[in-house]
Amino acid sequence: MGCSENKEQTSTLIAGVDEAGRGPLAGNVVAAAVILDPARPIAGLRDSKALSAKARARLAQDIRSQALAFALGEATVEEIDRLNILQATMLAMQRAVAALSVTPHEAWVDGNQAPALLCPVRTIVKGDRDVAAISAASILAKTVRDAQMIALDVRYPVYGFRQHKGYGTAAHLVALAAHGACSEHRKSFAPVASVRNRNVETIKQGAEVD
Repeated sequence: MGCSENKEQTSTLIAGVDEAGRGPLAGNVVAAAVILDPARPIAGLRDSKALSAKARARLAQDIRSQALAFALGEATVEEIDRLNILQATMLAMQRAVAALSVTPHEAWVDGNQAPALLCPVRTIVKGDRDVAAISAASILAKTVRDAQMIALDVRYPVYGFRQHKGYGTAAHLVALAAHGACSEHRKSFAPVASVRNRNVETIKQGAEVD
């Protein structure tokens, strides 16, 4: 569903939109769109990065049960590598808004760049800190993406995804150097590309020796 205006609604419905996972070296980028219910306010909403994992999990449950509508959208590792991370993020946001069961009049997006939508879009720097609906979206997006990375940690335990969630920490870079990249690594990101190039060069040198 797009976000065209519903003339039967008298109040303005705002969809807060945010993402999680632009910076990591691995995993999908996840976006969320949330329309809060003014009659059911949720206490404690703030930027997901300022909350503990326990607090995020509790608030995510509250958002799912008390919001007028919420939806998630993703762009895969393959789409990130093909489109670039900015365009993949915009795609994930478009998918999240399109999946809402309630049509918003406007979308308020965290940051200074916004996807093309079928409704007016407003960008708000630090919106995840200052706007409750965007805070809610940031919490949903991060809890979903963190859960995905924990699941990936089971499949690829050598990288430590559970701890760093795919970000380029020192431990992650050491694991990349030792084990190479897996299918969930973003091959267009420089640290991953560097490891892949070294691996290719090693294979070539081995072939020459043989």
